Amino acid sequence: MPELRQRQPRQEDRLFLAYLRMKRCCACGDRPPVQAAHIRMACPERGKRHLGKGEKPDDKWAVPLCHMCHLDGAWAQHRVGEEAFWRRLGKDPFVIAERLYARYCEWKNK
Repeated sequence: MPELRQRQPRQEDRLFLAYLRMKRCCACGDRPPVQAAHIRMACPERGKRHLGKGEKPDDKWAVPLCHMCHLDGAWAQHRVGEEAFWRRLGKDPFVIAERLYARYCEWKNK
């Protein structure tokens, strides 16, 4: 029988999301403002757990994507699915999110 997990409170950081919106799109390089796109996929080796239905990931698991790459383009993340989107780009969204969050934390703590 699978182990049941208690949902943990989502960690929100509105300032980090605002920070992301002022970055270039990490997919196509489009200029800001962009959208803060949350990564829903799991990555156990980085401590990113699988989410249940209706759950949103912690804000630290977000990356900057322009509107076309996030929602409306032919190959947009929400059209083709996260895994297909990132595989096509040949980029690891977890590495991008971790690097951006680390830079943000350095900036914030100055």
